[in-house]
Amino acid sequence: MAGDAVSAGTPRLAGKVALVTGGSSGIGLAIVERFAANGATVHVLDLRPCPAVAATSHRVDVSVAADVMRAVEEVPARSPVDILVNCAGVSHIGTVEETTTADMDRLFAVNVKGTYHCIQAVIGAMKARRAGVIVNLASVAASAGLASRFAYSMTKGAIVAMTYSVARDYVTDGIRCVSISPARIHTPFVDGYLAAHYPGREAEMFATLSATQPVGRMGTPGEVADLALFLVSDEAGFATGTDYPLDGGFLRLHG
Repeated sequence: MAGDAVSAGTPRLAGKVALVTGGSSGIGLAIVERFAANGATVHVLDLRPCPAVAATSHRVDVSVAADVMRAVEEVPARSPVDILVNCAGVSHIGTVEETTTADMDRLFAVNVKGTYHCIQAVIGAMKARRAGVIVNLASVAASAGLASRFAYSMTKGAIVAMTYSVARDYVTDGIRCVSISPARIHTPFVDGYLAAHYPGREAEMFATLSATQPVGRMGTPGEVADLALFLVSDEAGFATGTDYPLDGGFLRLHG
């Protein structure tokens, strides 16, 4: 399988400790499994247990700072966090008129403050060791004008801005910070959305959504995990302060 550790030689993430938020399903789970397969010790911060047997689950609401700090403190002191992947997030569909104050508060609390809480919880120790990698999951919604994604796009734009800011502030401390901006990825969320909103038309709507990517299909969680694996590895040591679209040509090949 692409991205899996090869049998010969040292695994790419051997000896590394990774913290992955939102790692119980979808893209987050794929990242957890890919990192573990490549030798990392993986801790998952999520409200649901992670099904990956190679990972340690911590029940955490990332929107609550105390929850995040407690989980980080549970990571043994002898194995500080080398890698942070901020994957936890919630979605919302609606224009500005259709977005309530409660909607905005919920998305900001999880997507923006959750990312902030996790970075703040690990950055001091990374700075002290002069080493660390942070990967934030953004979205093409941060850069493209997607219909009826007002609140969601706002939060993902904030993720990209935070990425640039952290990368700039800590570049001389040996810390790298990057973000990944996927287009549509085929996750259980997509299947659930289609079943709830288009009963009986799931296959038709799946094809329609797939066609919005110029390559003619959605991405897979494994493809995002492969990019994340590269970005946290030593091979990507020159990469920081950059947002990486993984979008099947969505941003540049339309029209």
